[in-house]
Amino acid sequence: MQTEIEAKFLNVDHNQLRKKLIELGAKCKQPMRLMRRKNFDYPDNRLKRTSSGWIRVRDEGDKITLAYKQLNDRSLHGTKEVSVRVDDFDQTCRLLEVIGLKQQSYQETKRESWKLGDLEIELDEWPWIPPFIEIEGPDEVSLKQMAHDLGFIWERALHGSVEVAYQPYTMLLKKRLTTGARYSLHQYLTG
Repeated sequence: MQTEIEAKFLNVDHNQLRKKLIELGAKCKQPMRLMRRKNFDYPDNRLKRTSSGWIRVRDEGDKITLAYKQLNDRSLHGTKEVSVRVDDFDQTCRLLEVIGLKQQSYQETKRESWKLGDLEIELDEWPWIPPFIEIEGPDEVSLKQMAHDLGFIWERALHGSVEVAYQPYTMLLKKRLTTGARYSLHQYLTG
C-alpha cells in the first residue's frame, strides 16, 4: 500500500489562499466541484475492527476511484491507501453490496484542486465546519516548505482522515454544552 503523505490546516480563507497559490505559481487543475463518496465495511465492521480500514468509492468530478484506506495512526505517515479508477459510481457501490459489504456512510463535499510541482493542494468544504486545506506530496520536507510558503504553522498540521478536521469543532461544542461558556472558534483554535 502507498503511504498518503498529507497535512490538513483548518479554518482557512480559500479566497486568500487562492491569491497566495497564484503568487507561488500553482495552477488550478479543477475548480470547486461537488464530490460524493460512500464508505463501506463488512456488516460486522471487521475492516474497522481489525485494521482501522474501510473501502471508499469516490466521484471526484473528473474521475471515480475505488480505494481501500487504512489509518494506522494520526501521524504524517500513518494513512495507507490502495486506489484504482473505476468508471461507474453507482455500479461500483452495487458490486460492493453484492459481495457482502455494507454502506457505512455517504458524504457530499466540495473540493478545488491545485498543483505546484509534485504537490497537490486541495481546498475542501465539508458540512458544518469551516473550510480547510489539505496538502499532499512526496515527502515531509516538501509539505513543510509548502505549508510555510502558504503561511501555515507546521506544528498545527493535522494528519489522518477527515475526522481530524471535525474533532476541534466537536470538542468546542461539548465544552460549550458542559460548561455553559461562550468561546469563539478563534479563541478555541488559538488557545
